[in-house]
Amino acid sequence: MSDIPPPRESTDLFGHDAAEQVLLEAWSSGRFPHAWLICGPKGIGKATLAYRLARFVLAGGGGASLFGDAPSSLVIPPDHPVFRRVAARGHADLDVVERGWADDRQTRLRSEIVVEDARGIGSFLSLTPAEGGWRIVIIDSADEMNRNAANAVLKVLEEPPRNALMLLVSHSPGRLLPTIRSRCRRLTLRPLSEDIVAQLLVRHRPDLSEADRNALSRLGEGSIGKALSLAEAGGLDLYREIVSLLLTLPRLDLPAVHFFADRVARPEVGELFSTVSELLCWWLARLVRNGGRVGEEGSREVVSGESALVDRLLAAASLEQWLEVWEKISLMFARAEAVHLDRKQVLLGAFLTVERLARHSSR
Repeated sequence: MSDIPPPRESTDLFGHDAAEQVLLEAWSSGRFPHAWLICGPKGIGKATLAYRLARFVLAGGGGASLFGDAPSSLVIPPDHPVFRRVAARGHADLDVVERGWADDRQTRLRSEIVVEDARGIGSFLSLTPAEGGWRIVIIDSADEMNRNAANAVLKVLEEPPRNALMLLVSHSPGRLLPTIRSRCRRLTLRPLSEDIVAQLLVRHRPDLSEADRNALSRLGEGSIGKALSLAEAGGLDLYREIVSLLLTLPRLDLPAVHFFADRVARPEVGELFSTVSELLCWWLARLVRNGGRVGEEGSREVVSGESALVDRLLAAASLEQWLEVWEKISLMFARAEAVHLDRKQVLLGAFLTVERLARHSSR
């Protein structure tokens, strides 16, 4: 199991020195924006950076003065009182808006951030800071706000109180209201390098072999969060099984596909179906995105034989046709989750859709 701490407790941030420098320069300029939109793929450290900045501001900017030496880092040591209170959810000047509980027993989270979660932001930020500095709200993630919650946040952004700071974490900023985006300073974090993801896997999953770490760092596409989630879910073995089935194309080993679909579609196996659907869609998207250039940087093989498989598939049909297949299968999986279709039949349909196009050149 991974021992990675939650963002509010994390002391480390890797691969985002440039983003941290942007924040430090803005702070030292004396014209610090009242709202930041921290963007990038899931699992790369956006929330960790938001908490890092919040601790820095709540601690007085690292002790720096606008007229003294500029701070060189956002780091607040873990034994600092501000760090400890933020980690314990006990700092009076920090509020965090997340999805609330869907039931009184607190066993299931809502699917979105609702207006009840966001309604108190304005009054919280308008209060005098308890420790004489700033009051801060982190929204994690802003993409999960419904329309009413987004409008409540927009109202605060339009008339921000003095010494108030809002940090919006966003995986997909295009889903936010344009008026929210326009009122925030945007800070985009890039995916981590494969080397950094592999190093973090050594730290948090020392039980993995070097080969597995390297494979997961490629599947993670720059996200340590995604790589760790796949490791926890057995995603690497599932990916190898998916590619093994695809390697039988242009004529699938149908008994093997049926056995695989039956095993991962059963209700008692939890999230296996979701992991498989994500991995299959990712493989097809990678095929289209890289145009079959599996040997190039960023698209190296995860499983031996993928490069030859891609060559065969691209000889069978055009990229445009494979794009249509990816879109069709993505929609199939989305509908399966939305309206509770038979998971096995959906997965079989996805593999057969790939097979039909793979056999295109032989007709």
